[in-house]
Amino acid sequence: MPSGIYFPGFSECDANPDMGDSAIVETIGLGAFAMAAAPAVVCYLGAGRASQALAFTRAMAEVTVAANPAWTIPAMDFAGVPTGIDIRLVVESGIAPTINTGIAHREPGIGQVGAGIVKAPIKCFEQALVAFAETVGLA
Repeated sequence: MPSGIYFPGFSECDANPDMGDSAIVETIGLGAFAMAAAPAVVCYLGAGRASQALAFTRAMAEVTVAANPAWTIPAMDFAGVPTGIDIRLVVESGIAPTINTGIAHREPGIGQVGAGIVKAPIKCFEQALVAFAETVGLA
């Protein structure tokens, strides 16, 4: 379930579990992975203070394979956004990728009721690592 800020008239009781394309966007280095480039987003999502934007991006750099040179962050001396989530690094570090997300209503047709963040479940990375190891003959 995402945590965040709800639009007037809505609350956590109205929220649906996270779904949609937000998790996919994170894999290329946008969203939470690039929060240091837009610190005001941290406040908008109810994820803390603007000063914490760097911490989100740095944490995501711990579980990615590269920095994207095409999308740079001035507040980080023009370092590229962390890109390419590495299942091995997620499992080894225990750092779950953070996802910036719109919070959808639990009932179809109502739409977005807020914005926030959600952590990807570590279990899916553990399962992916086992499947990968089996595929390459290591398990």
